[in-house]
Amino acid sequence: MGTRTVRLDDETEQMLEEIRLETGLSISEVLKRGIRAFREEVARTASPTPFEVYRNLDLGPGGYAVAPATEVRRGVREALRRKHGR
Repeated sequence: MGTRTVRLDDETEQMLEEIRLETGLSISEVLKRGIRAFREEVARTASPTPFEVYRNLDLGPGGYAVAPATEVRRGVREALRRKHGR
């Protein structure tokens, strides 16, 4: 079990005291429950997956690839032909 030192401003200290008096819980128990509640909130609002971020990116117009990545040699030859007109 760890021991922590926490600094609270006056407003937060007052809220903690109100909660403690209303519930009859110890300060430690109030803080533990607050941490659990925050953990659950974080789990509910999990960060987006990499695919979700990618899907929302505006990549602009596409379709400029000469060939698929599996056919690199053909694509390079075609790009050079277009560039140099040969």
